[in-house]
Amino acid sequence: MRVQLILSFVLLLVVTSYAQKRPKINKNKKSIIANVERNYEQLTDLSDKIWSYEEIAFRETQSSAALAEYARNNGFTVKTGVADIPTALVAEYGSGKPIIGILGEFDALPGLSQKTVPEKDPLHEGGNGHGCGHNLFGVASLGAAVAVKELIEAGKLKGTVRFYGTPAEEKFFGKLWMIRAGLFDDVDVVMDWHPAAETKAHVQSSLALVDFIVEFHGQAAHASGDPWNGRSASDALELYTTGINFYREHVKPTVRIHYHIQDGGKVVNVVPDYSKLWVRVRDTKRDGMTAVWKQVEKMAEGAAIMANVDYKISLVSGIHEILVNRTGGAEMQKNLEYLGAIQYTDEEQEFAKGIQRAVGKEELGIESKIEPLEETLEHPMGGSTDVGDVSFVVPTIRLSATTAPKGTPWHSWAVVACGGMSIGHKGMAYAAKALGMTMVELFENADLRKKVKAEYKERKGDYIYKGIIPEGPPPIDWK
Repeated sequence: MRVQLILSFVLLLVVTSYAQKRPKINKNKKSIIANVERNYEQLTDLSDKIWSYEEIAFRETQSSAALAEYARNNGFTVKTGVADIPTALVAEYGSGKPIIGILGEFDALPGLSQKTVPEKDPLHEGGNGHGCGHNLFGVASLGAAVAVKELIEAGKLKGTVRFYGTPAEEKFFGKLWMIRAGLFDDVDVVMDWHPAAETKAHVQSSLALVDFIVEFHGQAAHASGDPWNGRSASDALELYTTGINFYREHVKPTVRIHYHIQDGGKVVNVVPDYSKLWVRVRDTKRDGMTAVWKQVEKMAEGAAIMANVDYKISLVSGIHEILVNRTGGAEMQKNLEYLGAIQYTDEEQEFAKGIQRAVGKEELGIESKIEPLEETLEHPMGGSTDVGDVSFVVPTIRLSATTAPKGTPWHSWAVVACGGMSIGHKGMAYAAKALGMTMVELFENADLRKKVKAEYKERKGDYIYKGIIPEGPPPIDWK
């Protein structure tokens, strides 16, 4: 009996200590949490629909329509086909300032179809899959916007909430054309999140990137009968990729260079008169990326000269690195600390360990904790996103929320598996709450908005943003 009393007293002290440390929130933020929990089933259903559609860049017809319908059913005014992109949309509710935007992606990746099981097992052989969790991304953002909309409708918040349905993040970068169309010109602050293997306020930058196509044109000939009459576009391609690979030794550690051969010739007994490859250059800063990009482009001319062929370079698009906003990140951090870490069942932990086992990682399950706000690194490594361009035209606050266990290879079947079951669903709902709560603070707190904008202006300096995209409409008819 005495031992039980002591244990009860210790537990009371722990709970009391946690309650004292836990940040307090107002009624509007509590309303956000309640709204997301009330709509959890609908949001999960919408996420699973988009997961099942498996639609890739600029082909997200069903996914876009599903998000637009959900927004309309919740009282938003919806514009579809914006920026000359049939699958892009803007959903808005309210009037006047401030205008708080939130980004929502929904495109899948090719070749990653997967069932919701912890071993590789395609749902549709050769099909697509949400290997970056974008089925969760757009839905969580829209869920947060709906929760905020109800507060505006009830007269508890003043201003406008705006959801951006942004297609083609994995290829072509649809946000670039939405920026060019002026869709972000009047926004005060934009919210963004991304599925991840940990939950934290995201205060790290990303890598700037550029994509371009290199094509070589030569002269076909019989590969044995008269090869001397041929000028091989395939030779030029090989010389070019060899040059790129030798160049890797002489770039900074922050640089990444990738290429994908899209056409190296059709048959073995013909000297190929055409070859094509997709080239990508990245660096932590756009200036460093640009210098390497221009050098890699020049190398194409050298390859063409050596193979005695013609060449052509075509810009696809390019993106900026993220312009971090720590002021907004600190506000996000408070809301994460209030919400606490996502809790998982034993079954979910076993699923996570199964994923880790299947990809050759230590079977640790899902880490459930909220880290302190990180220091922002000068040269963080990782991926790239067209959210970087948005962050150069409007202050952007970001979040990462757990939707897969640590060690999971991103852009893989393993992320698809988690995104279609409860591990992904929990991360989606958590993100909707954290985003919505931070949006409430932005609506209510003019001083916070002012500080967020001040940091944005300081970090951007005198740089004049210009999107790295070719003239003309977005490549919605790509093949």
